[in-house]
Amino acid sequence: MTFSCRAIRTFLVVCIAGLAVASAALAEDISVVSSGGFAPALKALVATFEKTTGHHIITQWGPSMGATVNAIPNRLQRGERIDVVVMVGSALDDLAKEGKVVAGSTVVLARSRIGAAVRAGAPRPDIHTVEALKAALLKASSIAYSDSASGVYLSKVLFPRLGIAERIQGKARMSPAEPVGLLVARGEVELGFQQISELKAIPGIELLGPIPAEVNEVTLYTAGVVAGAKAAPAGQAFINFLASPAAAAAIDSTGLEAVAGRPQ
Repeated sequence: MTFSCRAIRTFLVVCIAGLAVASAALAEDISVVSSGGFAPALKALVATFEKTTGHHIITQWGPSMGATVNAIPNRLQRGERIDVVVMVGSALDDLAKEGKVVAGSTVVLARSRIGAAVRAGAPRPDIHTVEALKAALLKASSIAYSDSASGVYLSKVLFPRLGIAERIQGKARMSPAEPVGLLVARGEVELGFQQISELKAIPGIELLGPIPAEVNEVTLYTAGVVAGAKAAPAGQAFINFLASPAAAAAIDSTGLEAVAGRPQ
């Protein structure tokens, strides 16, 4: 009887060890590159996914578009090992058309709006109506915006629409190398514009709020599996988790609006 009990215990130990080894073998490293607008939400959610699945997320950051070396399209062009990208939906759609992202893998995760910020303690201009925003832009001594989707919209669409593109040309600049909020925090520019989620993540600035709805641009953040990804199934599982109701509260807390459970 004693022998049988020992044999059973030994058998159970071997089985448990075997399951642990199998689980470790199934766990994968998933390389994820996200644009800055979704970065705070991603950082908040990685640990939960890793704990529940055993997979390990390797995160990197880069803009959805632009000429910088870290821009996601440029990373893919160089053939970097990337399994999942999270970026502006229109830019991801272009990559899917080029065959660089698996079209059937893409999922919309969140909506994002453009906001404005000033340095902490600085005067807070009114931006809550279109006329107030226009006046604030004309009065500001310096303005910065990103080289990604929000900045392209501001410089190519909104400023001309407001009739001030030429009037602010000498004091408005694009920031390709770092978040606009950092320039504002250091006092290098008076008024900064970027996705609200990116501005909220920067200390030393005060968010003035979103620019008026009638001139704001809603950006969709979308995730997809990179064509030829080494961890494609695990990457798709991560995307599905980000798009689930379980992730919605963390996404909302960063200034984005999670799509899960809401009409698209």
